Amino acid sequence: MKQSLFKDFNFSLLNSPDFKEDSVREELIKPILDALGYSASGKYKIIRSKALQHPFVNIGSQKRKINLIPDYLFEIEKKYGWVLDAKAPEEDIRTGENVEQIYSYSIHPEINVNIFALCNGREFIVFKINEERPILSFHLSEIDKYCNKLESILSPTNFTKKRIEKTSLQIEKNKEEFDYLSCIPLSEIPSRKQAAKRHFGVHGYFTKQAWNVVSDYILNFTDRGDLVLDPFGGSGVTFIEAIMNGRKAIHIDLNPLSVFIVKGLVTPVKEKDLYNEYNVIIDKFVKDGPKTKHDIESALRKYPYPKNITLPKSSDVVSIEQLFSKYQLANLAYLKSLIIKVKDKNIRNALLLAFSSTISKINLTYHPSTTRGENAGDNAVFRYYRYRIAPEKVELDVINTFEIKFNKLRKAKKEIGTVVNASIFGDSKIYKGTATDLKEIKTESVDYIYTDPPYGSKIPYLDLSIMWNAWLDLTVNEKDYKLEAIEGGEHNITKEHYADLINKSINEMYRVLKFNRWMSFVFAHKDPAYWHMIVESAEKAGFEYVSAVKQLSGQSSFKKRQNPFTVLSGQLIINFKKVDNPKSRMKFQLGDNVMDLAMNNIESTIAEKDGATLEEISNQLQINAIELNFIDILAREIGDITPILNQQYDFDDETQKYHLKKNTKFKANIDLNLRIKYFLLSYMRRMEAQKFYPTFEDVIFNIMPLLKNGITPENQTILSVLESIADKVGHDRWRLKNTGQMDLF
Repeated sequence: MKQSLFKDFNFSLLNSPDFKEDSVREELIKPILDALGYSASGKYKIIRSKALQHPFVNIGSQKRKINLIPDYLFEIEKKYGWVLDAKAPEEDIRTGENVEQIYSYSIHPEINVNIFALCNGREFIVFKINEERPILSFHLSEIDKYCNKLESILSPTNFTKKRIEKTSLQIEKNKEEFDYLSCIPLSEIPSRKQAAKRHFGVHGYFTKQAWNVVSDYILNFTDRGDLVLDPFGGSGVTFIEAIMNGRKAIHIDLNPLSVFIVKGLVTPVKEKDLYNEYNVIIDKFVKDGPKTKHDIESALRKYPYPKNITLPKSSDVVSIEQLFSKYQLANLAYLKSLIIKVKDKNIRNALLLAFSSTISKINLTYHPSTTRGENAGDNAVFRYYRYRIAPEKVELDVINTFEIKFNKLRKAKKEIGTVVNASIFGDSKIYKGTATDLKEIKTESVDYIYTDPPYGSKIPYLDLSIMWNAWLDLTVNEKDYKLEAIEGGEHNITKEHYADLINKSINEMYRVLKFNRWMSFVFAHKDPAYWHMIVESAEKAGFEYVSAVKQLSGQSSFKKRQNPFTVLSGQLIINFKKVDNPKSRMKFQLGDNVMDLAMNNIESTIAEKDGATLEEISNQLQINAIELNFIDILAREIGDITPILNQQYDFDDETQKYHLKKNTKFKANIDLNLRIKYFLLSYMRRMEAQKFYPTFEDVIFNIMPLLKNGITPENQTILSVLESIADKVGHDRWRLKNTGQMDLF
């Protein structure tokens, strides 16, 4: 089978209600069968929708036969080899009626085959008669990894001689080990935040990774069945994408709200039972919910709600009940009283998740959207990272808001339920804990870590979760606050204490990760000191730094739009691997004046892009500083580059880009050879991480645009510098000199 069978297919289409079983057949199954060598006519024949009479069941007084109709039957040399059924993307093909149905096809006297398969567009699953577990299963988005295994089972030639016996032997013979160390870090991925119902609109949270970026990283660095860890779990994107892609996962977070959200979202429930309980609650609320002033006062006396809980000092009000009007308190309290009466724990928690999401809008900090409708606004906590009372009071209808949130939850659970059942979910864990002590995880038991830790003093998660935790009766104690990896907050955590917590967390991640495995560490802070702390802590723990990748997060947050100079909308993903003998990054000698180097980097980015944003400048500067190992000096001597940018360059409010001031020239005055070395080293380090040895032409095309400020060098000048830091490989390819060499200058 050819590689990259579906490289141009957008798998987010599977989430569309218009993408049904017929689309699965044409868009996804047909290319697979073509690649395997089957066709509608010829030696290896596809027989579509063959009618088979049920051998046992008749209906009616006249004993009419029931027909069984498999979607695909495969005839090899006039004998049937295997059978395949297509299903719509939302259907379960691992257990239940669909598996039983195709099993009945395979054992039919007219068919009598030992192999049967199902495909719903998301997964392709192959079973063998009399074996309960699949002999092969994979997501179609990662079919490249399973081409050989798929061919070893379903290729027509495997059914010609010693048919099933040969196939079984080939499965073992051709079973390939996933080569973790050959993985190559990904380049920047376009963000598609709103394309998955399982994440978008279910419940707000302070930070949320783009699901498709996380999914691609998991698929890139892991094999099916591997264990993925996120010790700073947050909104649960890593956990959910891991299990959606056939991996096991562990979600840990110190914030009980995080644990509650993820458990409520992914724990399997029967949709019919969930909907029935929801309807009971709606009927009771519509009938008896507090409407009049008298009803409201009565409800406030009868039904519990959070009282006398002090809010953070940055809040506009002192205690939690001041965040709500009496109408809001009474209606929320009554709605919660109905939900907690539901006997089934999993259904009750799912409904409480919709209730918690309702709270986000039913309070006095809710800011409505001025363009997308009254119910499309957001909570001040997510906008301003503080409890800020809205300038204009908006009281949305409680039950209408709850209905909207429930429907989003229902769609999310349906999307997750197409892949995740109770047995798969049982292999994964979600619990409240600290990344500084992963005591419940065995040493060297994790296959991959993707995590997005707190950003210094940016977001005090526990402080800002008080409103939700109080309504949900979730406990946060003093020990939790001391272990929260933030800087500042109500408990005035110092930068040193924050650094210590991050360091302990990285050491624990190193302990639980298997050797020859990867860790991707997301961080978004414009202060190089934080980057230096992360990389230095990881290397001291024993990780080997491989690469840093710029990753824009898509649409700018409100916080970013309000504070373009202090909040980054993008981030870097730093990739490390755990190996027996990690290579240390060399300390390249680039000269004494780091300010000159920083200015050279800034101006080169501005020149290359014809104006550059804060994110583009900051990310490129920090990547180069990490790769050339002078980020500690950058952090110490420069720190925040924003004042330099605002002083030295013009800022365009419309494009959010920095440009040279009018009638001025580039200021960086660095020796040409040193500038060439600077960019060559950074470029060659990235190519090394990607296991790619560039040609000299590649080098010229990538380096020359960065050097157009000032004197443009000749190709021969670049070649002479390249020869001093790199060795020639083959006819015209280059790689950095021996990494054990401490000084390439």
